Amino acid sequence: MSLLRWILFVVPITILLGFTFSQFANSGEENRWFQALAKPAAQPPGWVFGAAWALLYTMMGTAFAMVLHARGAPLRGPAVILYLVQYALNLFWPILFFGMHQVAAAFWLLVIIFLLALATTLTFGRVRKAAAWLMVPYLAWLCFAAILNKQIDWLNPGAETLVVPAARTQI
Repeated sequence: MSLLRWILFVVPITILLGFTFSQFANSGEENRWFQALAKPAAQPPGWVFGAAWALLYTMMGTAFAMVLHARGAPLRGPAVILYLVQYALNLFWPILFFGMHQVAAAFWLLVIIFLLALATTLTFGRVRKAAAWLMVPYLAWLCFAAILNKQIDWLNPGAETLVVPAARTQI
């Protein structure tokens, strides 16, 4: 399969899965539990996250497609496995944070994702250097996300037990 075909196959799946899991977890500004939390000063507006993840998933999917296309390359197999493991954990993060309200556990999951993504990036670099460079913004974003996650944890002790009253409508 040509590289372009790999990209046209992998990138949409990467984006679709990412946004599907985020929607399933009710992530973002519309989440009432998240609205009730104190946010750090560095917290960007909600639309930034959607735009950033669209770009990051596109870059990650392209990098993965480049590695998948590199048939016969040494370390291709371990690179694919590392990518899939870190990506699966990435998909679970919004469920843990927004869905299950496990702020501290979500931070530690981000640390694990970062370490696996770093290993993935280094392994990608041994398969295709361009694929590794496409992963660098993702690594930077993971660091930023971990800082925000930790600050939310500090600003909201007991966030895991925060109960937000149900929405009310007036008839």
